[in-house]
Amino acid sequence: MNELYRVVVLPGEGIGPEVVDASLKVLQHLAQLEGFSLVINYALIGQPAFEEFGNFFPAQTAQICEESDGILFGAVTKGGILELRQHFDFFINLRPVCPFETLLNKSSLQPQKIQGLDILFVRELVSGIYFGPSGREQDDNGCYGYHTMKYYDWQIRRIARVALKKAKERRGLLTVAHKENALPKIPWSCLVQEEAKHFPEVVVEPMLVDNLAMQLVREPKRFDVILAGNLFGDILSDIGGALVGSIGLLPSASINERGFGLYEAIHGTAPDIAGMGIANPLGTMGAVVLMLQQWGETHAATRLIQAMEGVLALGYRTADLAPQGQETLVNTKTLTELIIQQLSELALANKEE
Repeated sequence: MNELYRVVVLPGEGIGPEVVDASLKVLQHLAQLEGFSLVINYALIGQPAFEEFGNFFPAQTAQICEESDGILFGAVTKGGILELRQHFDFFINLRPVCPFETLLNKSSLQPQKIQGLDILFVRELVSGIYFGPSGREQDDNGCYGYHTMKYYDWQIRRIARVALKKAKERRGLLTVAHKENALPKIPWSCLVQEEAKHFPEVVVEPMLVDNLAMQLVREPKRFDVILAGNLFGDILSDIGGALVGSIGLLPSASINERGFGLYEAIHGTAPDIAGMGIANPLGTMGAVVLMLQQWGETHAATRLIQAMEGVLALGYRTADLAPQGQETLVNTKTLTELIIQQLSELALANKEE
């Protein structure tokens, strides 16, 4: 049966349009090879949307996204992304950190600490300090600003259940990031451990977020699933970029209760290289892998991973991966073409078997 998937593309700003365009070309080629169909629609978000509609996340964009099977997202500088996440209640943010085998010895950290690295960050995405009351005020001491970290217990419990389920499916260890010595009114550890009674196979390990950041750098292999609130998850998962060699390699999936998702790389707009054609699209292509897996197109997802690893194994690198020795520096367009070629070769080899 030829499945049909409707994808909404939100290129955004900076390098967003470049990495999304590259990933879309790969997805369309993969669809032809794997026998599923795509309907692609585009919409505006961020600064381009504000210039057109006077709103960073206009109603037109929300409507077209509601009619899709997945959203492929680029990047924005400010405005749009928080509104998008909240509109669809994308409270589940999955950020896998699992380096391509060919990049293990190119990390800035010691290779022996990276071998076997496989971490999944589960980040709560629609509450916390990014969504709490905030403002600018003035009192007798002068002007001040404030942001409020607010979590309902039910919000912690529902993301805890997701993280526990993921840990059960993996190696059975869930590390909970918290700062309860300074923020005791938001009891992440207690609430997660209460939910963990329904997951006896999982070991729950609460850890102060500052210690967790240090341990991630010192001994990343010891971690399996890491659960964190919005702010802590945002910061901790970026450490994963250092662990694998570049933040440009890391994908992200933001999913709601019904399985509808937003897929993007975790990097930002990178305005210093925008328009130069040298951005690394592998993080966004990794997000396409997550989208395919969410759809149940596991064979296509595996094939794309193999293609990306195959190109890296041949020694091709974008500028952020600091090519050394015999490796070949390529731009976004060339890397995309190489991955498409690798997909075709893999398909041909599969037919010949």
